[in-house]
Amino acid sequence: MSGADQRHRLIHVQLDEKTFVRRKPEVERERAVAIYDLLEDNSFHPVGDEGGPYSLSLSLVDNRLLFDIRTEAGDPQSQVALPLAPFRTIVKDYFIVCESYYGAIRTATPSHIEAIDLGRRGLHNEGSALLRDLLAGRIEIDLKTARRLFTLICVLHIRG
Repeated sequence: MSGADQRHRLIHVQLDEKTFVRRKPEVERERAVAIYDLLEDNSFHPVGDEGGPYSLSLSLVDNRLLFDIRTEAGDPQSQVALPLAPFRTIVKDYFIVCESYYGAIRTATPSHIEAIDLGRRGLHNEGSALLRDLLAGRIEIDLKTARRLFTLICVLHIRG
């Protein structure tokens, strides 16, 4: 990886959860895989800053999605807050389709599972595109990074 690529990437990601929420094993697996994959391959560049790599904490605060961006040493770099309202419908629909998908894995035919998964991936792509649009002009991210961050945004929405 080139020096420029090292500066425009995340090296640590965490979800800031005020209370511990026990989640289904499938959700915990998705969270863990998203963070692992995100750290393995990402492109994250706060506009106007050349000081990375970065540490990121994602949290929900006052109906906003907060990106708390820090330097490699943990010093505050910047914060970006996004409204949650644009995500609500996509996240709700995504959860419904995911529940159908996990249920179908146990009993449905392969073609039925594939159809549900196609819908799930479509909603995931839609959420990722929305995230990139809302971050435009503040944080530049590639599609892979947006997809993994959208997964984490969904995890943050789960409450008990």
